[in-house]
Amino acid sequence: MLFIAIIIAGCNKQIGGGQNTDEQTVREIHYEYGIAVDSFRVENGRVQTGQTLSGILRDMGAPAERIRELANIPRDTFDVRTIRQGNEYLAFYQADSTLEYFVYKQNRVQSVVFHLRDSLHVERQQKKIQIIRQKADITIESSLWNACVTAGVSPTLAIELSEVYQWTVDFFGLQRGDRFQALYDGQYIDSSFIGIDRVYAAAYTHAGKTQYAYYFEEGDTHGYFEATGASMRKAFLKAPLNYKRISSHFTYARKHPIYKTVRPHTGVDYAAPMGTPVVALGDGTVIEKGYKGGGGNTVKIRHNSVYTTAYLHLSKYGKEVEVGKRVQQGQVIGYVGSTGASTGPHLDFRVWKNGQPVNPLTLESPSVDPIPASLKARFDSVVAIYNETLFGKQNILDK
Repeated sequence: MLFIAIIIAGCNKQIGGGQNTDEQTVREIHYEYGIAVDSFRVENGRVQTGQTLSGILRDMGAPAERIRELANIPRDTFDVRTIRQGNEYLAFYQADSTLEYFVYKQNRVQSVVFHLRDSLHVERQQKKIQIIRQKADITIESSLWNACVTAGVSPTLAIELSEVYQWTVDFFGLQRGDRFQALYDGQYIDSSFIGIDRVYAAAYTHAGKTQYAYYFEEGDTHGYFEATGASMRKAFLKAPLNYKRISSHFTYARKHPIYKTVRPHTGVDYAAPMGTPVVALGDGTVIEKGYKGGGGNTVKIRHNSVYTTAYLHLSKYGKEVEVGKRVQQGQVIGYVGSTGASTGPHLDFRVWKNGQPVNPLTLESPSVDPIPASLKARFDSVVAIYNETLFGKQNILDK
């Protein structure tokens, strides 16, 4: 809301001294959405099921000619078909009950203002977002989400940290006493928190060992890096899905729940709800796609000359996942199902290294390109600033 002070000066005669003095009266005019809101009667409401913009304006008393002009609004300005149930709107009336302005709130930041006086004019308005640099220090008791709430930090930070550490930390294996520290920019509108702009530095401590992460951007180089300049992004993600628990581990002697015989299970079973997205662990080429007997619907990906992964028991496949096509790390290649020899929804995930099965949970993933040598000095200076702000010392490697 914008406040504009209007100074009104006048001369009043003093009774005692016979002198004139100026008295100033200050009146504040409150502007919101570019409208002097104090000059209008304001009514608000929310879009109900089945309502249209024209119907709402008709109910609010807009002239018929203004409603007909809705059809002339360019869609790149505002598509009238996109109003959503539950969104708030405001109607501004003159003293004679004439509807002069109508404001539709698309979200907490953006609104669309309809000027209705003489002819229909539509403009977009966006509230100013205030950025505040913040620090968080969180200790795990049960989950990262709950730890954020306990520490008085928005749980949005838990999502951001899972993005930073998605290649190195198993967020379903966090333990009591694990610690996260973070330096980030919070976004605020009218003193209300709306989200996180970016995490700039973070530290995760587990069993006495700390993993540091720093955001750096210069030219074509951007992302999260370790203090040494190695990329936090690895060739492989820590897991190919968000799962609830591991229902079966890698072993060469497991009694199969259906066949009732002891046989090798050279993969990891992740229990997850039906339809949970399954993503490619890393960049690669699809070499198999189809129904594979006990494995059900399966996708197999060759990542390079060393590593191959497979995703079994899928309910359906991801879009554009075909044999011979390239997929990218994090691309959805299927959805959790229970096809084949399966007792319930889960993903059987398998990894081969040089043709031999390996345990996905102990897979050591190489980093992608580190900070270029030409940018290392610049990176080190940025890291020193983040360390001083978050940890109180420029070099976290100092003991």
